[in-house]
Formats: sequence, structure tokens, C-alpha cells
Amino acid sequence: MDRPDGRQPGELRPISFQPDIARNASGSVLVSFGDTQVICAVMIEPGVPRWMIQQDVPGGWLTAEYNMLPYSTLERKQRDIARGKLDGRSSEIQRLIGRSLRAVVDLKALGQRTMWVDCDVLRADGGTRTASITGATVAAGIAFQRMIAKGELKQSPLRQLAAAVSAGIYEDVCCLDLNYPEDRDASVDFNYVMTDDLDLIEMQGSGEEATFSEAQMLEMLALSKAGITEIARLQREAIAAFA
Repeated sequence: MDRPDGRQPGELRPISFQPDIARNASGSVLVSFGDTQVICAVMIEPGVPRWMIQQDVPGGWLTAEYNMLPYSTLERKQRDIARGKLDGRSSEIQRLIGRSLRAVVDLKALGQRTMWVDCDVLRADGGTRTASITGATVAAGIAFQRMIAKGELKQSPLRQLAAAVSAGIYEDVCCLDLNYPEDRDASVDFNYVMTDDLDLIEMQGSGEEATFSEAQMLEMLALSKAGITEIARLQREAIAAFA
């Protein structure tokens, strides 16, 4: 079996984080998983939603938005505003991003603040949701380091890192970090979100008109754990540059 880009089954695409891509944000990165590129930006503002005040909920809040820019795909993607509503896929992905970040951010330590996470896909070549979660975590870590430096926080509310990667069965072989041709033709497709301690935050997967065995499921999980270990190392390096 030959992967389209020549990688081995358990090999990640090249991953990088370019910081400060959005200078007005509290923290931001351009994350790249191969040819997939996503701008992940975090803005932290005073105040919390009214429902938290009404229900006397302590701490802050975190919410996420996800968007694929019109030129991110081969054929122009119509903006959601032009259709008058958010498409179902984007809505599902931004909820996943929010859940993933809330699993690792201590909202009580954030204080009476709202943390906005924006993920805008510049170029889509498979794995935009996993790249978004991974990049948003780095952007959050950078934002918190800057708040600590300014005396706005005593310590980072980021208790653990959240990282994500895909795995699937392509041409009957379990493969890590699927690009678009692999994702399109895969018989099974999974997305894994984990902490840097390899605890699962969320797992999404299904057969694409196909079935898979328990052994294959465990093989994909093992590939993903190895991938998350490497991704988390790169995340730590990117955040540490701002410590």
C-alpha cells in the first residue's frame, strides 16, 4: 500500500505552529498539518454570559467558532452568511472544539472572563477539525502566558494540553493523520481528541459503508496515541517560547 504522499502508515504529516498570525488576538497561531492550514485565535474579554450571572455560576466561559474560508477548498465554498445559516458540519465541529478546550481549561481559574476561540480554515487537505483543536490549544497557552506576564493571572488555567489527530483504514491498512485523498477514500474514519497524558476527551468514528474489527479499532487507537505524543511535544515547544 502506497499512501498518496509517500508516508508510512504511522507517520504524521509535517506539523508547525506560526505564532502571532493575528496580532490583535490574545494569542494566535497558524497551525499546519501538511497542506491543511488553520488560523487559530483566542481573545479573552471581561464578563461572562448572562445565564452564568443569573445562575450564579462561578468562573469564566469558553466558546468556539469554526469557519472554512471560501478559498480553502478546490471549489469555492459559499460563506455561511450568504446562506443565512451555519451549515451542520461547521456547527458540529465548533461544538467539538469548544468541548475539547473546556476539558482542559480551568474556567474557575479564568475568572469572570469569556474566552473566544476562532478557527478559520485557510486551506483544507483533511483533518481541519483535528488541526483546529490542536492549534487552538497552543493559541490558548500563548494567551495565558501573556496574561501571566501582565499580572492578570497568577498561573495558567490550561491544566493539560488537548491535541487531536485522525486515523482510518485506507486500502485495508490502518493509517494515521489522513489527508484529503485518504479521508475521501477511507473505508473507516476516526478522529481522536486526547490530553497530553493520553486520556481520551472525545472519539468519533464510523465505517463508510464498511465494517471494522476490534483489532483494527485498537490499532487505530495505538497509532493515534503515538501521534498525540509527538503532537503534544510540538505544542509544548510552541507554548514554551512565550513562557
